[in-house]
Amino acid sequence: MERLFDLPARERNIESTKELFRQAWLELAATDAPGIRALLTDAKLPSEPANAAQFADAMIAKVEPLLTTYFALEDPSRLAPHAREMAVAVEIAEGFSIRGFIDRVDKTSSGLIRIVDYKSGKAPRTGFESSAMFQMRFYALAWWRLTDEIPAMLQVLYLGSNEALRYEPVEQDLLNTELKILGIRAQIQQAVVAGFSPKPSRLCGWCSYQQLCPQYGGVTPEPPPTHMWESTSFEKLNLGEA
Repeated sequence: MERLFDLPARERNIESTKELFRQAWLELAATDAPGIRALLTDAKLPSEPANAAQFADAMIAKVEPLLTTYFALEDPSRLAPHAREMAVAVEIAEGFSIRGFIDRVDKTSSGLIRIVDYKSGKAPRTGFESSAMFQMRFYALAWWRLTDEIPAMLQVLYLGSNEALRYEPVEQDLLNTELKILGIRAQIQQAVVAGFSPKPSRLCGWCSYQQLCPQYGGVTPEPPPTHMWESTSFEKLNLGEA
């Protein structure tokens, strides 16, 4: 999506997007990165494609339905993002910063901010929307603490179900989110001291980390030194036009 918005507005169509996707996969295949083989396996593609072009074509075929859905949800030729793939980092307690990457920030002519995220999966079922929006409230909190401005709109585009989830946050939402984040941090710190006991449930059968879980005879690795958690070093942000 970042490359899509580099194109002139009139060229932002599904065919151009597929070509951008193809170029990106060709570049990825050329790197021969360690994770490529695992990616091919997960994607159920031949582990040894005849050539990089076949690799790219196979991946495009898999994601084309998602691209079609994206263009049904919004028209990128009418958008001029304020920022894309934006790194955010802000200290919300002494020695403790939250960090993330926002897919897209839109800014209206009147200065209102909309934070947008893309998901390849399906929208949450009725009643689970609030939990699904936690990530967006996290981003909104970071934006607010950085700019002293509460975003007017949070929007998630679910390409797997052709749905959009939107929410207009208020200050109390973000204060509650901040408290929740600090509460999670406190729980993690307590677990480091007292130990992190497993809580077995029916979901354990789906877990990929049983070999690290004491409940299944595994050995949990030591957590990294806490000073690594408290580091506030992060690339300085440019909150202007991107």
